[in-house]
Amino acid sequence: MSLTLARRMGALRSSAIRDLLTVTARPDVLSLAGGLPDPELVPHERIRQEVDRVLGSPDALQYTETAGWFGLREVVAARETGQVAPDEVVITHGSQQALSLLAQVLLDPGASVVVEEPAYPGALQVFRAAESRVLTVPLDVDGMRTDRLEALLDSGERPVLVHTVSNFHNPRGATMTAARRAHLAGLAERFGFWVLEDDPYGELYYDGPPPEPVATHSDRVIRLSSASKILAPALRVGWLRGPREVCAAVELVKQGADLCGSSLIHQVATGLLTDGPWLDAHLTAIRAQYGARATALHSALVGEFGDAVEVTAAAGGMFGWVEFRDGTDTDALLRAAVERRVAFVPGSAFAVDGGHRHGARVCFTTNTAATLEVAVERLAEAHRTLVVTT
Repeated sequence: MSLTLARRMGALRSSAIRDLLTVTARPDVLSLAGGLPDPELVPHERIRQEVDRVLGSPDALQYTETAGWFGLREVVAARETGQVAPDEVVITHGSQQALSLLAQVLLDPGASVVVEEPAYPGALQVFRAAESRVLTVPLDVDGMRTDRLEALLDSGERPVLVHTVSNFHNPRGATMTAARRAHLAGLAERFGFWVLEDDPYGELYYDGPPPEPVATHSDRVIRLSSASKILAPALRVGWLRGPREVCAAVELVKQGADLCGSSLIHQVATGLLTDGPWLDAHLTAIRAQYGARATALHSALVGEFGDAVEVTAAAGGMFGWVEFRDGTDTDALLRAAVERRVAFVPGSAFAVDGGHRHGARVCFTTNTAATLEVAVERLAEAHRTLVVTT
């Protein structure tokens, strides 16, 4: 039987990060690849208690509103900066679904979008499925190069939206400065595009909170966030905050996608997010653990590789970025590294049209400081072998 798929499928390719899961699932492989919370730091007992409490409510297992259980929308609205109403919030199945729904609402085939490069692969998958024309602007240690974005706009490009991971960027680890946030918002006002401020990591800061969101500067900013990194990925609770008209359009599309989310899970998340003393203590604990691991990984990389690499010191989030100054091809390095039972994500996985062959994303959250040191030792062994054989 001849199988014909929709045209948009031709632009899609599997995430290299997801493909690595078959390797990192091996118990003998130390993984610096997947961006996962440490399961030992997920609050299992507190979630169990909240599930038991919520199950006492007769509506816990009933359908809920497409935009999400109203109580959770109230909580998210209160957590957002500024005067936000519940009808300016939509609860989604993780923030990735929010990104996908917004693409359906805002993008016609052929519409131009701008992403930071190296880019978040989940955003690339969404925009390619929407048959968008993807343009790029570079990052540096201060986040998106908004001066380069302005030059792109001055050249005549008119994107419908600009996507940014403003806090503790995936994969680059950078945080956009306050000045660049204001500049980006000003460009959105001047040229009439939407900014999608994708912020799943903002509460995982180690040296102090990041600057105020881009959304504080303009109504043309739609914020996406998630409870996956601070509570548990399996809850699949994400959200978007935006103008009422955008939220209403997203809700309409979402009706055709999944009717509604889980009332049970939404009420559980509400209980966790409103338990202030417990949540503050939980966030303090995971920030301390992850911050120490970020420092340990940075120290190990600098100690093993020295001047051969430039390493971004993570001030939050889950990732560091390693740039090999000696010309190392990180795709080849990954193959050698897996033989030595360690894995990472090569920079090419985050490239829009090739490139970043000397870069690598490394995740520090799922390993202790001692294990991270062993992982970097194995990576250095792989690197030495690669240098000898090339």
